[in-house]
Amino acid sequence: MKISIITATFQSARTLGDTIDSVRRQTWPEIEHIIVDGGSSDDTLGIVAAHTQLVKVVSEPDRGIYDAMNKGIGLADGEIVGILNSDDFYADERVIADIAVCFEDPQVDAVYGDLDYVHPDEVNRVTRRWKAGRYQPGGFRWGWMPPHPTFFVRRRLYEQFGGFNLDMGTCGDYELMLRMVHRHGARLAYLPRTLVRMRAGGASNATLMARLKANRNDRLAWTVNGLKPFWFTLWLKPLRKIGQFLPGI
Repeated sequence: MKISIITATFQSARTLGDTIDSVRRQTWPEIEHIIVDGGSSDDTLGIVAAHTQLVKVVSEPDRGIYDAMNKGIGLADGEIVGILNSDDFYADERVIADIAVCFEDPQVDAVYGDLDYVHPDEVNRVTRRWKAGRYQPGGFRWGWMPPHPTFFVRRRLYEQFGGFNLDMGTCGDYELMLRMVHRHGARLAYLPRTLVRMRAGGASNATLMARLKANRNDRLAWTVNGLKPFWFTLWLKPLRKIGQFLPGI
């Protein structure tokens, strides 16, 4: 079972080495790592060139991170597709092997797990833990969503339901998972352990205005899918994250 991992990059020289190394260390033998670069002018491509195990590399202007991810999906040969951002890295060398075991069940359409946020410069220092928990039908209406960097999908789902919607701003990943899982009923498997470590500082939560804009895009994600959330759904989504900052949660 080949697993394709897509990393979108732009001016990513500072962190990309950690991302690539975390893929290279995986014990699963059938991995395709695809780098889609937006035309970086720093040493991003130099770092990519130093890692000859990469199967496919594209560098050209794009319309943002979700456009780059769509390009990567189009290039993917693997039965399974995962997205790993250029400042994220896998928690250990067994992550992809454990994902592959979950997909041995033909009833499973997508697999997800837990995510740790880490200090951007001290990556062994965890600042926040996102324990996703098992999906319950209708969970999106209660503000639930899985961490997108841990979300692995059978490639045929992208072919069937489409890729990322470029009109969603920073909420493209939320809209895609809402569409696949809540609207179309993709069958999920939960791997209850940390799969990805993410450097803290996401664009959608950087400021209050950014969070309000993300909330508007969340609402749009429901609208474009012809879905109606509860009146409290879009406020529960950020409120559910409060527990991620508490020790032991």
